[in-house]
Amino acid sequence: MNPSFAQALIAARDAAASQHYPQAALYVVATPIGNLADITLRALHVLQLVDIIACEDTRHTQALLRAYGIDKPAGSLVALHQHNEAQAAQQVLARLQQGQRVAYVSDAGTPGVSDPGARLVDSITAAGMRCIPLPGASSVTTALSAAGAIGTGNHSTGFLFAGFLPSRGAERRTAVQALAGEPRSVLILEAPHRIRDLAQALGVLGTRRVTLARELTKQFEEITSHVAQDLDAWLEAAPQRSKGEFVVVLHPTELAPQQSQALDVLRLLLQELPTKTAVRLAAQITGAARNTLYDAALQEKSTGS
Repeated sequence: MNPSFAQALIAARDAAASQHYPQAALYVVATPIGNLADITLRALHVLQLVDIIACEDTRHTQALLRAYGIDKPAGSLVALHQHNEAQAAQQVLARLQQGQRVAYVSDAGTPGVSDPGARLVDSITAAGMRCIPLPGASSVTTALSAAGAIGTGNHSTGFLFAGFLPSRGAERRTAVQALAGEPRSVLILEAPHRIRDLAQALGVLGTRRVTLARELTKQFEEITSHVAQDLDAWLEAAPQRSKGEFVVVLHPTELAPQQSQALDVLRLLLQELPTKTAVRLAAQITGAARNTLYDAALQEKSTGS
């Protein structure tokens, strides 16, 4: 074990042990997406504390635990992945009903975000048991933080998480065409062997800005932005550019001046009026489409703007 991680375990105990960790609870634990140093102190403490760890790949998780110097007894790791999630969730539920603490980790990042875990959490909460999230690394928020594609305050657009697009050509093209009309930032995940296909499909978006983030947090991390029509040529220029797992961020579309003005009027009205009234008045004042303004109003409400 790295001596630094030995010190981290002590720091984790000192920082996190005073908190209450109830029994009969599922702890949803985020783990690093590539850099072992990105584990949180609370995650280290909980992984030591729990009775069992349900995990996407027991071999991967065992290696992760060993790297941090965490020793779990034989049989304390249980496989729970996309192919057995429903069945394994019942095993986890049975453990919780016995009063045990259970952690769930995916291979990397935050469980339930394009990784197994959502069905597990749904099953546990439906049974009236408690799920406790331990935040940490996520490729989604990591890419967003470096893409500069969201903005703040009245300039915030929010984002759409699209995950993995269909792998078949025709279905992928249809999905891209649907995203072409999405004005918000869009996050797409892609594997290295399909990134060129995705780049070619995104070419129809023309001059829309796109950020490619690959090998996030790892030694060969690369984050670069281009217009959509240039993505394939950039990838083709150097073989190593197609290596590693990708997060692709479509930047928000530029608003026409009239549309931008309509949204500003809508935001002011929403501060004083019910949603339907604000939308109706904004449409009358600016001439913008009521359906468009209503969708924008719902987004404003959901983001707490």
